[in-house]
Amino acid sequence: MEEKILVSQDLSCLGQVSLSVALPILGACGYQPDVLPTAILSTHTGGFGDNTFLNLNSEMSKIIAHWRDQKIDFKNLYLGYLGKEAIDFWLSHISDFKDSNVLLDPAMADSGKLYHGLDTDYVTKMRILAKSATILTPNLTEACLLLGKNYRDFSINEIKKLALELKERFKLKEVVITGILMKEKIKMVGVSANDQVFVIENEKVGRSFFGTGDMFASSLLVAILAGYSLKEGVEIAATFIKMAIEVTDLTQDKRLGPNYAGALPWLMNKSRERG
Repeated sequence: MEEKILVSQDLSCLGQVSLSVALPILGACGYQPDVLPTAILSTHTGGFGDNTFLNLNSEMSKIIAHWRDQKIDFKNLYLGYLGKEAIDFWLSHISDFKDSNVLLDPAMADSGKLYHGLDTDYVTKMRILAKSATILTPNLTEACLLLGKNYRDFSINEIKKLALELKERFKLKEVVITGILMKEKIKMVGVSANDQVFVIENEKVGRSFFGTGDMFASSLLVAILAGYSLKEGVEIAATFIKMAIEVTDLTQDKRLGPNYAGALPWLMNKSRERG
């Protein structure tokens, strides 16, 4: 096994999202994904009605305390969907990971709307947590929320400015705004550590699926840990998602996510090429 990665997000009992995506992608590519689950949900929050939600905050504190007693630490931390209780936990504990590389996917909204159960107070807390991130991977809606801007149609040059503003405001090493749909293309806008701004684009493939943000962040982390630059990593992650959608059965319920396993051998080869 190579580097350890602590992954903290929810476990959705149905579909290829959150931990159900992150663990197999990271593990298959040779890393050791350890887990601090934030909650157990019957389904994710998109399109299944009122899901059940078991908050694991009290257990998270006990787990962290046990690890501390055993002098277990982590060089890499990946935070995904947290929820109201878990974001409070991480605001209290993120200082314990000040020497870690922190990839934060501020999963809280899409298509101009907050996820079910989240509110403006959650956005305020995410702004605080974002200041501890090394790499931030919001979609366009989340970028607007973090910056206090109205969600609308932006030009690509305006989105470049948003990415630069995110990097400066939250003192980030690197940032990527993901999943930008423009004229049948999916674009990503990134800013690297040396302030290089870049745009990566792919043709939009047929259908959209839940869970692609989790796939993007997980595969980007694989590429970064393998030694690729941010721009190279974004290209790899975007291609991985495109390939996964292309091999997904057309009858697949989009709520269940794409067939990431169908594209996983390609990602594994890419990680070995540089790793």
